[in-house]
Amino acid sequence: MTRAGGLLVGFTVAVLATPAAAGAWNQTKGKGQVILKFEHMVADRGFDPGGVLAGLPAERRDISLGAFAEYGLTDRLTVRLKGDWQSGEDAFVEFEGRGPVELGISWQAWRDEATAVSLYAGYALGGEGRNAGYAAPGRGDHDWEVRAAVGRSFQSGWGPIPPKTFVELQVARRMRQGLPDETRVDATVGAHLGDDWMVLTQAFGGETEDGVARWLAVEASVVRDFGVWSVQAGWRQTVAGRETPQASGPVIGIWRRF
Repeated sequence: MTRAGGLLVGFTVAVLATPAAAGAWNQTKGKGQVILKFEHMVADRGFDPGGVLAGLPAERRDISLGAFAEYGLTDRLTVRLKGDWQSGEDAFVEFEGRGPVELGISWQAWRDEATAVSLYAGYALGGEGRNAGYAAPGRGDHDWEVRAAVGRSFQSGWGPIPPKTFVELQVARRMRQGLPDETRVDATVGAHLGDDWMVLTQAFGGETEDGVARWLAVEASVVRDFGVWSVQAGWRQTVAGRETPQASGPVIGIWRRF
C-alpha cells in the first residue's frame, strides 16, 4: 500500500477548462471576457498503475487561483490567455508558485445558428508550480497544444432536451518538452434555466503518450448571471484513472464579459 501511495503522489489533474474557455464558439470582433477561478482539491486515496484505489501515505492538497481571458480580434479569430498561481502539499513536497502561462489563437472554422466548430493552437511556458499533474513542481519547460472543438445548441429544445441547451466535445493533443505528450478529451452539457441560471455538467479525460498516467474527472456546477457578471459554483471529482489521486473539491468562478 505504501509503494502504491508513493507512485500516486506525483499526479494531479492539471486542466483549466470551462464552457467559456477554449470552446467551440469564438468571441465576435471587439468582444471578450475574463474568468477568475478558484479550485481546492483534496485526496487521501488514489488510483494505482492498474486503476485500483489505494491509500496515499498522506493527504494531498492542491489549491489554484487561475485567470482566463479571451478577446475577439475578428469574427473568426479569438486570442486566449490563461495562467494560475498554485500551492499544495503531499507526503513528500510542499510548494507554492506560478503554474504554466498559455497564449493561443482560436479560429472559427464553421458557425451557423446552431453549430460551431473551432480549431485552437497554443503555447505554454512552464512555471514553478505543477506544469503537469504527474510531475514534480517546476518540472517541464514548455508545451504546444492543438485542439478541435465542436458544439451544438438547441434553442427550441429537441425530444427530451430542454430549450437553451448546448453540448460540446473537445479533443486535444499536447506536445510537451521534457514530459510525456498527452491526448485529452473534454465534454460539456449546459442547460439554461430561465434567463439568469445555467446548470453545467462536464467531464475531463486524458492519457499520457506512454500510457502510464490516465485520468477522468467529472464536474457539476451552477452559474448565476448578474448582467455582464456571472458567478459559478460547483464540485469536481476524479472518478477513474491510473497514477492519479481520487481528488475532489469545490470550484468557484467569477466571469466578466465586455
